[in-house]
Amino acid sequence: MSGIIIKTAKEIELMRLAGKITAGARSIAREAIADGLTTKQIDKAVNEFIVKSRAVPTFKGYGGFPGSACVSINEEVIHGLPGKRVIRNGDIVSVDVGATFAGFVGDCAGTYPCGEISDEAKKLIEVTRQSFFEGMRFAKVGYRISDIGAAIQDYVESHGYSVIREYVGHGVGHEMHEAPEVPNYDIRGLRPNPRLVKGMTIAVEPMVAVGAYNVRVLDNDWTVVTADGSLAAHYENTICITDGEPEILTMAENID
Repeated sequence: MSGIIIKTAKEIELMRLAGKITAGARSIAREAIADGLTTKQIDKAVNEFIVKSRAVPTFKGYGGFPGSACVSINEEVIHGLPGKRVIRNGDIVSVDVGATFAGFVGDCAGTYPCGEISDEAKKLIEVTRQSFFEGMRFAKVGYRISDIGAAIQDYVESHGYSVIREYVGHGVGHEMHEAPEVPNYDIRGLRPNPRLVKGMTIAVEPMVAVGAYNVRVLDNDWTVVTADGSLAAHYENTICITDGEPEILTMAENID
């Protein structure tokens, strides 16, 4: 359990507040997605909502990141830079957002359609989202981090897709990235594999590709894309380990 910060009941309550704002920001982004909008406009809507909620956009300035949201399109897996790129009908748009409130961070993401999308894209979004819930079934006291990842991997691969290996979920609390790492595949024998205990707060975030799991980083040093150019999707929530079922801290509506 080295380095893992167990949260008190009071701290978890503050994380609920941060999570509610973060979930709201994700909903704002989802609702804003439309043909002709730029990724910068999505980012602006997220930023305005977080600030209006008296929170701080966690991503802004983090490691030099220029926006309040990562807005990634089609083959872009994560860390899409907000800018002049225009979203078009048929695109799938992954939005990752974070908000800091009262010293605690909420972190969540989702992939959403712009207009009519292909059947393959619809299936990818559905499988990616459901894989989170498959993993969450094992986010309980006594299980290990590997049990979450193994469930995600099994579900994703049963549908013929690939789980991205190079980027993983993580602990979250005062900092956006805390111990432990939470890979989306079976890590037994490969990485540290702590047991889950009450009071742990983690971000589980499957990233899934239609093709191979290999990725590369664009010249902007941020945006991660599938190496084969295949579609990718991302789904994430911050969750709390309890003495019963896990609690999602970043869920505004079931459709998120």
